[in-house]
Amino acid sequence: MTYAIDVHVLPTDAPDDTSGLAELFDSGAVRPEDVICILGKTEGNGCVNDFSRGLASRTYRDLLADRIDSGPASINEHTLLIMSGGTEGVMTPHVTVFSRRNGVKNETPDQQRLTAGVSTTDEIRPEELGRTEQVEATADAVEKAMANAGIDESDDVAFVQIKCPLLTASRISNTQKQGKTVAVDDTYKSMGYSRAASALGVATAMDEISSADISNEMICSDPSLYSKRASTSAGVELTHSEVMVLGSSTTAAGSFVIGNAVMEDALDTEAVEAAITSATADETPSSITNVFAKAQASQTGTIRGRRHVIHNDSDIESTRHARAVVNSVIGAVTGDPLSYVSGGAEHQGPEGGGPVAAILELD
Repeated sequence: MTYAIDVHVLPTDAPDDTSGLAELFDSGAVRPEDVICILGKTEGNGCVNDFSRGLASRTYRDLLADRIDSGPASINEHTLLIMSGGTEGVMTPHVTVFSRRNGVKNETPDQQRLTAGVSTTDEIRPEELGRTEQVEATADAVEKAMANAGIDESDDVAFVQIKCPLLTASRISNTQKQGKTVAVDDTYKSMGYSRAASALGVATAMDEISSADISNEMICSDPSLYSKRASTSAGVELTHSEVMVLGSSTTAAGSFVIGNAVMEDALDTEAVEAAITSATADETPSSITNVFAKAQASQTGTIRGRRHVIHNDSDIESTRHARAVVNSVIGAVTGDPLSYVSGGAEHQGPEGGGPVAAILELD
């Protein structure tokens, strides 16, 4: 007997719309205690003051607490609530619910199936954020999540989703009053530094980069160092980091599989197609469950030799442009506007590109 990872994608009408998950519980399709992660896209601005993430986290936490009959504070001990803000363009607001059923008979012991593992870091203190301390803490948490997923080899990891903290004005001020420094004193830029350090933590855990090659000075400054499997998102709603590792294992049963690739730029449809086809090998898929990707606007101001003006826009942050573009590119491949696209890809894929992964359900 083994376990199976189930995946349910639920479009939402608002950040606090938990009706889809409640219906899964009511129907018996999912047991509340089996949910290991709720990964959402909420329709906020994705910036420092995006409180749609906290609203969504709070309402899903309350629903789980009510159904499990426990205090809301205890929910985070076994369920990650990772909310990424920003559904620009035609991106459909939604949540992807990952649950784990134990005691499942493995009918295909020679075939790899989707597996998932979760973990958290301790509090990331403001003076540690965006620095090697955050890199090391993240790497440790990734390794724990791999073990939780039953993954021994980093090659079997397809995607690592992380929710990490950011710096607010008060956190910066309180830290400086203690005579300590922070990596950056701009709250919006702190999101990038936190994403960057988290991504480099994934890279060291995956043996993509040696920890000896990482210093505080190169974080957010050397785009040649990156992870091909990291997807990190920063938010004001937490002070620690939450980690979910998605990969493949023969110890997992179920009908879901995962594949991954790397988009070289925001128009790389071939990478999206490669992630989809690599998931199934010789087996026949019945449907694409969801596609997950990181997005960024190239710092050079060009894409495929053509000029873009994203970084000249004083009204809309570049991460918001990037999410809209990449979601549309993925939708052009899948025929579906619903995908999980997170903006800001510091050290996540090559400059201007980013990792992409696809979960499919087999026939």
